[in-house]
Amino acid sequence: MDISYNLLAPGPVNLHPQVQKALALPMIHHRTPEFDKILARVLSRLKKVFATEQPVFVMSATGSGGMEALLVNTMRPGDKVLGIDSGKFGERWGEMVSVFSGELIRHKVDWGQAVKLSDVKRLLDTHKDIRILICQACETSTAVLHPIEELGALIRNYPNVLFLVDGITALGALPINMDEWGIDGLVGGSQKAFMLPTGLTLFSFSKKAWGIIEKNPTPRFYFDVRRELKANKTGETFFSSNVTLIRALDVVLDLIDENKNGLADLFSEIEKRAQFTRKYTAKLGLSLYSERPSPSLTALKVPTHLDGQKIRSQLEEKFKITIMGGQDHARGKIIRIGHMGYITWLQMKDFILALGSVLNNLDPSLCRAEDMKSLHLDMLEELKKYNE
Repeated sequence: MDISYNLLAPGPVNLHPQVQKALALPMIHHRTPEFDKILARVLSRLKKVFATEQPVFVMSATGSGGMEALLVNTMRPGDKVLGIDSGKFGERWGEMVSVFSGELIRHKVDWGQAVKLSDVKRLLDTHKDIRILICQACETSTAVLHPIEELGALIRNYPNVLFLVDGITALGALPINMDEWGIDGLVGGSQKAFMLPTGLTLFSFSKKAWGIIEKNPTPRFYFDVRRELKANKTGETFFSSNVTLIRALDVVLDLIDENKNGLADLFSEIEKRAQFTRKYTAKLGLSLYSERPSPSLTALKVPTHLDGQKIRSQLEEKFKITIMGGQDHARGKIIRIGHMGYITWLQMKDFILALGSVLNNLDPSLCRAEDMKSLHLDMLEELKKYNE
């Protein structure tokens, strides 16, 4: 694998070498016994990732397509929807509600903050006709982890409310137990913890949600999961399958199963990368932006006299390392580093050194040579325990 380029964005991510090999295999047709077996194996094993007994769907779309699929299958025209808006993706999901004739109650949460259960309860009690709550597990634009398990417990007290969760930057990176937590719709994306290119959306619905889906009058065609479920039961997808990515997803699920502790080992690895990044960027003088940071990515405040976009540009131009910056009013003020995908510890160390070099170039008072030498030695000692 060529590690001269390092993609440390919160999606897309570096591809595992075995995934790259799978993507290079000759094409096969999606209506063949060979692919039917692959599809059946993938759909069955994804239930473990979602922690559900319900069917899991794999369709060709971005994660946003999956967010739309959750809505159009469960939201009826005129339904009142409580949308948690704590960043760009909460904002986007709220816009979808309006497009499909739902009545949105937008609950704005300051960027970098997690939603408060007390606020959600107050809104549910005030608007007793709310039918759906939508929330990100991890708001990618701020790296905030919302209290999804606790929200699920709260929603159990409101039997007429469905709980839909965008797990695109969380599913496969940290525990999300769909059935146990009372999640009625959960969506993930291939370009995050699943170590694949963009192009697949993965989602599932609870039994409670299926009670709505079967009789929901909302118009839907491509994302009509009733037809997709019938096709899946015959071993096929309703529309043309994304053979290349589904075959590669089968490889990713193999890699997870090969871990001694399965998914738990993947969660642990991602958590270690997050902790390593936060420990050593703090030594570079950077602080966390998120009140409740997700293991899947880290958002860091940029010193007020520096521009985060220039940090990004210099990392790419000088070191072939890609990270992300802030969006909207956070543009230039934060940088975001992803911890998902195939990342070696050598790449982790080299990223910290590269970031220190860029900061020093922008402000010579930061990350001086003697400090970086000491930091480098400290990282080498730290990494010994990961290589044992």
